[in-house]
Amino acid sequence: MPKVLCHNISIYYELKGEGELVLFISGTGGDLRARPNTMDGPLPKSFQVLAYDQRGLGQSDKPECDYTMADYADDAAALMDALAWQRAHVIGVSFGGMVALHLALRHPERVNKLVLCCTSPGGSMPSYPFHELPADISPEERMRKLMGINDSRRDSTWQAENPDQVQQMIQYTIDHAIADHQTPEFQAGARRQLLARADHNVESALGEITHETLICAGKYDGIAAADNQHAMAAAITNSQLRWYEGGHLFIIQDKNAWSDIIQFLARE
Repeated sequence: MPKVLCHNISIYYELKGEGELVLFISGTGGDLRARPNTMDGPLPKSFQVLAYDQRGLGQSDKPECDYTMADYADDAAALMDALAWQRAHVIGVSFGGMVALHLALRHPERVNKLVLCCTSPGGSMPSYPFHELPADISPEERMRKLMGINDSRRDSTWQAENPDQVQQMIQYTIDHAIADHQTPEFQAGARRQLLARADHNVESALGEITHETLICAGKYDGIAAADNQHAMAAAITNSQLRWYEGGHLFIIQDKNAWSDIIQFLARE
């Protein structure tokens, strides 16, 4: 398994593709063992892509201490150092978008173009507070609660009218669950990520980001609110905002999303 030591913790990573360098930063609970994922999609067909399990998650170390957003940003920069990547395009999805914002602010020289997907700046414009969900909530309970928040089209009325489809979605999640996600070690690491996420706040610093930035959002996303997307687009001078047919998972719901991201990164 490819691992490197970053800030005294071991980070699991994967590399795929050829061409310009792209660092992909995944969302809440991200684990590269969950397949298919970004490394199985169109992105590595156009670029050399680096993806990794963030601290507390997947096959990376889960140190028993508080995590901060600065830690996550510095981990990303340290991983680039370990692989001798001086600069790269950076794509952050959901929580990964929060990390990407901190990376662009703390290590601006490491970022070429920036892509922010279904994320928020924090402060007065946070994403949905996952840290407020009960720590012992079951995967099924969590999915039922969040289904209509992930995608506002799947509200309680839709769920009541489509019980078979709801059950199929829940069963798929259960069938594809990774066993060690239920271990105390994993749950502690995942919880520390949520608590770091709760403190995410770059609201007042958005104007300092000068990278060419693409902000991507789903029209029906209740986790990363529409107002947050408009605020980021207004504050980041060299940015553009694009909307897609989908909720928080628009990147897999709307085939145009990856196409637009790839074109944005490839354009001179």
